Amino acid sequence: MMAQYLDIKKDHSNALLFYRMGDFYEMFFDDAVAAAAALDIALTKRGQHEGADIPMCGVPVHAAESYLQTLTRKGFIVAICEQLEDPSEAKKRGSKSVVKRGVVRLVTPGTLTEDTLLDARRHNYLAAWSLIRDDGAVAWVDMSTGEMIVAGCVPVSLGPLLARLGPSEVLCIDAQEADLRAMVDGTVTVLGTASFDSTNAADRLCRLYGVKTLDAFGSFSRAELSALGALVDYLDLTQQGNLPLLRPPVREQISGAMQIDAATRRNLEISQRLSGGRDGSLLSVIDRTVTAGGARLLDRRIAAPSCNLTEIRSRHDAVEALTDNAHLREDLRAALRSVPDMDRALGRLSLDRGGPRDLAALRDGLAQAEVVAGVLGASQGLPDRMTEVARDLLGHETLRDLLDTALVAEPPHLARDGGFIAPGHDPDLDDARTLRDEGRSVIAGMQADYAAQTGISALKIKHNNVLGYFIETTATHATKMMAPPLSETFIHRQTTASAVRFTTVDLSDLERRVLSAGSRALEIEKRHFTLLREAAVSAGSIIGAASRALAEIDLTAGLADLASGADWCRPRMDHSRAFDVKAGRHPVVEAALRRDGGQSFVANDCALNAGDGAAICLLTGPNMAGKSTWLRQNALIALLAQAGAFVPAQAAHLGLVSQLFSRVGAADDLARGRSTFMVEMVETAAILNQADERALVILDEIGRGTATYDGLSIAWATLEHLHDANRCRALFATHYHELTALADKLPGASNATVTVKEWDGDVIFLHEVRSGAADRSYGVQVAKFAGLPDSVVHRARDVLETLERNDREGGGKRPVIDDLPLFATAPAPAPKLTPKDDPLRDKVKSIQPDQISPMDALTLLYELKGLATPD
Repeated sequence: MMAQYLDIKKDHSNALLFYRMGDFYEMFFDDAVAAAAALDIALTKRGQHEGADIPMCGVPVHAAESYLQTLTRKGFIVAICEQLEDPSEAKKRGSKSVVKRGVVRLVTPGTLTEDTLLDARRHNYLAAWSLIRDDGAVAWVDMSTGEMIVAGCVPVSLGPLLARLGPSEVLCIDAQEADLRAMVDGTVTVLGTASFDSTNAADRLCRLYGVKTLDAFGSFSRAELSALGALVDYLDLTQQGNLPLLRPPVREQISGAMQIDAATRRNLEISQRLSGGRDGSLLSVIDRTVTAGGARLLDRRIAAPSCNLTEIRSRHDAVEALTDNAHLREDLRAALRSVPDMDRALGRLSLDRGGPRDLAALRDGLAQAEVVAGVLGASQGLPDRMTEVARDLLGHETLRDLLDTALVAEPPHLARDGGFIAPGHDPDLDDARTLRDEGRSVIAGMQADYAAQTGISALKIKHNNVLGYFIETTATHATKMMAPPLSETFIHRQTTASAVRFTTVDLSDLERRVLSAGSRALEIEKRHFTLLREAAVSAGSIIGAASRALAEIDLTAGLADLASGADWCRPRMDHSRAFDVKAGRHPVVEAALRRDGGQSFVANDCALNAGDGAAICLLTGPNMAGKSTWLRQNALIALLAQAGAFVPAQAAHLGLVSQLFSRVGAADDLARGRSTFMVEMVETAAILNQADERALVILDEIGRGTATYDGLSIAWATLEHLHDANRCRALFATHYHELTALADKLPGASNATVTVKEWDGDVIFLHEVRSGAADRSYGVQVAKFAGLPDSVVHRARDVLETLERNDREGGGKRPVIDDLPLFATAPAPAPKLTPKDDPLRDKVKSIQPDQISPMDALTLLYELKGLATPD
């Protein structure tokens, strides 16, 4: 056995080998040590190899998925080695023959299909990056749904595209590994150059789809073919030749979507919070889909907002139709709630990893598709997008009827459990089940028939482990049964002291059928499962079309429900460079305020009057007043609008945004040797080097991570470059009030400020954005709110007043520090002293409210009043 294990392990040295032994997957040697540590399971030993103990650990087969989930999340590749024959077959070759085993699948982060290992509301992408000379391409596939897409991609655009996809695993050649590891959070897998050979890739794809040329799918560059071929080659390797049902590749233009780099996605918290997790992100707030397919479609739309004005308007038309028709919207959402995840069910069936419940998911999904089509068909005046989608919901009646008649209402999870084929579908199966489940009643019926035939009422049919089923009667009646004509039917088998036993041909046949009925019924069901699975896979195209249509309707209805419930408006979109938002709100902050039952969100306008040149709004104002919120909300409004959603505003007129850039917040990158300021400068450099005139840029506190004059100089030059070179739309928040003077020098720049009100030395934040410039940042007041010691706050005020006075007086020739007494001699507020001998205070401290009666409390109140009243 160990010789077999080592032979198989030799071909999968980079993977943990799950070696099937009965009901367990066992691991040995270094695999066992690594797996035991990763899974926190016991490490044991068994036997010896070259004089040393063999480390060993194992996991139960029935619970393997949970262990696979842990291992893949930690970056392991797992080779599943199964028994390929029944142990009884091995014994035929000799008592010590080893059962044949072989690897049937490599489990990697990008090739998962099990529901328990995947997030139903997100895609699990496997991507491949290819670079042929200066021509690059990225191809990606979700193996669980079969969707495969490819896009030409120059190296500078690789990071933003991978940030958009968030792949679990990326394939590349060895020379590209280091660069990719810096761009992705997922696993990077290195393949040989042969996997990326573009000529072989074309042949590989033609064989996969059974065509002689790929022209019907589109015109692909060498780099695109290379990336697609690497995907197919890797899937063939990991699935051991059992490829999933892959849709024909779709060629995507990167320029067709709003470009959003990784830093911007992180800063805007589009799909997850900066601290990690989905809750509190934009996606979590706007997701009102009720199907897994609809949720994944929303994720794709938000990750890659469209730049096609016709497509955007079409999406808005559909959302508006359901926003205005609440009855239709609710009917659709009610019907969609019963739609299962057909894409992933079909994906598992195509890999022969599915079960009866996956067939039932297709049956139920197709049935609900007809219900949804009926709801849409009863409505008048729907936009073209909705009527076109509705057509894909029909045309699968043959398959649905087959699954409906063949399957029980609630089938088991595994085909090997049986019991999933409905009664009446197959007469032979019904007979086998009758024999299996009602064998005793069949035997009793035969006994009654034999008693009537012989006229012997005492005749019995019995069973034992030696003879099986037999007919027994007394010796008195046996003479009659052994004489013609009964002897022609009843065959003598055994005589005992008190009885004689017989059998018949029919009883022997019945016995054989009863004893084998269970296994025969299961074999018949397995045969039907294979036929149904093949029928479903062959109808994959119409199932996929129906699934995509349901996802589109679900997303549209969810966005309409959001727009109606949250009072969002339809944005007016065109090819101009306008950006005019009336009473805009931040969707996540507003949702949080509403959830907490606190104050309402203060809506604000944003008008960037972009003509042929730049349009930059320079925002000043105090900390904690809402500058960053205002910046982010306008970026999110642009993103939502081009994703096809309504926006959180009273009105909005938006010209298409080609790129969205955000430099907000402060964080270091110690793993790459970057300080907070270095990260800030790298991200700012990326914006200045890439933003075109249709970009929307939001910048917050550029230059704050270094000395005052250095930071001011960088912020000043950055603002001028955005205006003169990038000529884009931008929102620029700063505490460098000197920059406000640029509004008088740069025709495309304007000032705005977040207003505050001072009251008794405190600051009240009004969160209102108005035209004009702030003259103060109120940082000391914010420090006080944060809980800094009073002595520190007072000292800060003294320093601030001295600095401001010197600035007003021309700076002076002496250093500012000479104008300030040392901190140790600085006046501090007198501490609040408590008298040592205070009877009133002592009495109050001695009171135990939980232990006094109402009468005692009243008496105590008079006593306290007496202590507090001066003599």
